[in-house]
Amino acid sequence: MTSLFDLYKLGVGPSSSHTMGPMRAACRFAHLLQDRGLLPRVAHVRAELYGSLALTGKGHATDRAVLLGLAGHEPATIDPAVIESTVLAIRSARALPLAGIHSIPFIEDTDLIFERETMYPPGAAMQHPNGLRLTAYDASHAILDTRTYFSIGGGFITEDGVDASKEKPPAYVPFPFHTAAELLATAHANELSISQLMLENECALVPRDQPQSPAEQVRAGIDRIWQAMQECVQRGIATEGILPGGLNVRRRAHRLAERLREKEATGLRGDPLAPLDWVTVYAMAANEENAAGGRVVTAPTNGAAGVVPAVLHYYDRFIPDADHEGIVRFFLTSAAIGILYKENASISGAEVGCQGEVGVACSMAAGGLVAALDGTNGQIEHAAEIAMEHNLGMTCDPIGGLVQIPCIERNAMGAAKAVHAARIALSESEEHKVSLDQVIRTMYLTGLDMQSRYKETSLAGLALNVIAC
Repeated sequence: MTSLFDLYKLGVGPSSSHTMGPMRAACRFAHLLQDRGLLPRVAHVRAELYGSLALTGKGHATDRAVLLGLAGHEPATIDPAVIESTVLAIRSARALPLAGIHSIPFIEDTDLIFERETMYPPGAAMQHPNGLRLTAYDASHAILDTRTYFSIGGGFITEDGVDASKEKPPAYVPFPFHTAAELLATAHANELSISQLMLENECALVPRDQPQSPAEQVRAGIDRIWQAMQECVQRGIATEGILPGGLNVRRRAHRLAERLREKEATGLRGDPLAPLDWVTVYAMAANEENAAGGRVVTAPTNGAAGVVPAVLHYYDRFIPDADHEGIVRFFLTSAAIGILYKENASISGAEVGCQGEVGVACSMAAGGLVAALDGTNGQIEHAAEIAMEHNLGMTCDPIGGLVQIPCIERNAMGAAKAVHAARIALSESEEHKVSLDQVIRTMYLTGLDMQSRYKETSLAGLALNVIAC
C-alpha cells in the first residue's frame, strides 16, 4: 500500500511529474550502470523525451532534471541553491559527471531529444504520456543498456516492462483498503477513526530496528513534512521578484501578505473573509516557491503543492482549538484520501488534467480539515467527495509550459474550495447522494475522455489563447 510518506515527500520545483520524476529516473539509470559495472565503459548517453514531457519539458525544467539525475542527484536531497550552477557547469563544459563519478561528453542539442511529435516511446509496453528513454553506448556506439521510464505523477516513476510490486518486498498493513467504502467499513468494524486506522498502517511500514517506536517514527516524519511546508510558505511570503521562465510573472504573495498585515496593524479586523485572504497568501506563496524551482513538498504533486499547506495554515492560525494532534489527524486522513486517488485513478496532470492534481489536493485537504476539526468518518468522506465534485473536468493548460498561469492562482482557489467543502460536510449529518468512490471513478473516466491537448501539453486552452511573451 502507498504510504503517507510516498504522497508527501520532499522535492524541488517546478513539477513533480516533469522535474522530480525524470530526475529520479535518470539518477536510477546512472546508478544502475554503476551497479552493473558498466560505468567505465560508457562513452555516450542519449535521453529521449516523449508526449507531455517533450511538449512542456522546457518550461517544467525537464532538461535540467535529466542532467542533474544523470549526474547522480536526487530531488529529495539536492540543494536548490546549487541547481543553477551545477547545470551551468555541465552545459559550459559539455561534459557530464555520470553518477557523479564518470565524466562523458554530453552535447545537449543532440543527446537530449524532445520527441514532440511522438506521444509514447516506440515499442514500450506501457502507454503513459510522460515517457523517458535512456540509452548508454560504448566507444563503438554499441548499446550497453537502455531503459524506458514513465513519470506517472507526484514524483512516482515506473520502468517499462518491470512489475513494480516486485521491485521491493511486499509490506503488510493491518487494515488494507482499496476503496472509500472499504475504508469506512473497516474503520467502523474496528471502531477507529480514519486517522487512527492510517496510523496503524503507517506503523506497519516503518523500520523496526530504530530506537523510536513505530508511532514515534510516523509522528516525527509528519512533523518533518509539516516543518518543510511551513518553511516553504515562509520563503514564499518573504521573497519578491519575477519568476523564471520568460513570462515575467511577478511574485504576489509577499505584497498580499504585507497588505493584510497593514490592515491588522491599523485595527481593521472587521473583514470576516480575512482568513480566506490568508489562505490565498499561503497557497500562492508555496506555489510561487515551486514555480521558482525551490524546495517543496509534493501534496500530492508539485503543481498542487500549495493547497494542503494553505489549509493547514488556516487550521493552525484561525481555528481557536487547533493543536498538534489536529495536524497529525489532518496528515493521516488526507493521505488515506490521496491513496484512494493514486490507486484507483491518477494524480498525473498529463493523464487526467488538473483535476488529478489541484482537484485531488483539494479533496485531500477538505477531508483532512474535517478530521482536524474532529468530524466523523462519514463527514470526512463527504467533504472529500464535495471537493472533487466541483473540480471535475479541470484541464491542465499551463501558459508557456510553465507552472505559473493558471497554476499559482488555481492553488489558491483549490484551498478555498477545500475549506468550503469541509464546512458544508460538517454542517450535515444525513447521508449524501454521491459517494467518494463514485466521484473518483468519474474523475478518472473524465480524464480519459479529455482530449490529450488539454492535458499538460500547452497546445490548448489558456496556453493557446494567451500570448506567452
